[in-house]
Amino acid sequence: MVSESIESLRVIDPLVLSLGVVGLVALALGGWWVLRWFNRSPGNRLRRLLTKYDDVAVVMHPNPDPDAMASAMGVAAIAESVDTDATLYYPGEIRHQENRAFRTILELELETVESASDIDSETVVLVDHNTPRGFTGAQMVEPLVVVDHHPGNGAGTTFTDVRTEYGAASAILVEYLEEIGVDLVDSEDSGGGDVELTEELATGLLYGILSDTNHLTKGCSAADFQAASFLFPAIDEDQLDRIANPQVSDDVLQIKADAIQKKRIEGSFAICDVGEIGNVDAIPQAADELMHLEGVTAVVVYGEHDGTIHLSGRSRDDRVHMGEALRHAVSDIPMANAGGHARMGGGQVSVDHMNGIGPSDGVSKPEFEKRVFSAMAGERS
Repeated sequence: MVSESIESLRVIDPLVLSLGVVGLVALALGGWWVLRWFNRSPGNRLRRLLTKYDDVAVVMHPNPDPDAMASAMGVAAIAESVDTDATLYYPGEIRHQENRAFRTILELELETVESASDIDSETVVLVDHNTPRGFTGAQMVEPLVVVDHHPGNGAGTTFTDVRTEYGAASAILVEYLEEIGVDLVDSEDSGGGDVELTEELATGLLYGILSDTNHLTKGCSAADFQAASFLFPAIDEDQLDRIANPQVSDDVLQIKADAIQKKRIEGSFAICDVGEIGNVDAIPQAADELMHLEGVTAVVVYGEHDGTIHLSGRSRDDRVHMGEALRHAVSDIPMANAGGHARMGGGQVSVDHMNGIGPSDGVSKPEFEKRVFSAMAGERS
């Protein structure tokens, strides 16, 4: 009996051992594939996702700036590398002379959107913002993808990449291109990939980074510098210079002059109401101008256009988080919205609601300015 059992074990042991080895190898391979799946770079995950769709709508925020347009260009390049058609959409208008020059010089084909029905594709990618806005039915749009660097609660149904520590969304797109691998067009150097980094795309992405970080001096991270360095060999310096130095209209210069002449200063903070204006893009430019004043560390400029008060703030004061200050200043005004980063913020307030329509008593301009000064000083009522 004992001898038969020993003989059986001799027969079974090699089989069990073989099965055990096969099982361990399968487990190891499975673990490796699972680990590889979860550790895939965001750029490759986005590209793989886009292969599943014939077309995609890349939607920018209202009145898109160079960072938004450049980010849209980056997504479009990735989509087109997998034969997915990409159409770039924006609500609002492109009025700022820098933004108009960016679009014209880089020959961007952009479609306007006034309602959700204007977007031809059901597959939506949001860039440089994380919640659809600025057009009728925006709240009904469920984006597949969100790529952004602004604070917010918006997300894509399948892919979300929001990096608030980055100075520009364009830097995120540059990382995607590095991860995927790019071909530097008209260059002897090649990244071995099949996403083409054209001069227009490289120039656009670099200017997107420069514009949102005030030429890499505000609110930027190491990633923004690294992205700029990666892009530099492929840019067109003439295009970059033409975008950076567009002609300025008389009304913009006048609003800047009004901001300087009519400003109110308390301590190191400045506020100015530039009144009723025709070009809202002049407001952030006026805020930038006030920041050059000696002794001023934080500014807010606001003006009225078409029934809405537009706010723009800048800060180089470590005590002032501009986005939070503006958000607090309008917090109890119905239908108002404001926010942004520590160094830069903006917002909109309905004139009617500020005057008292709806469930509030209204806020006068002197009271509103008092609120803004208090918010910049860190006082909370």
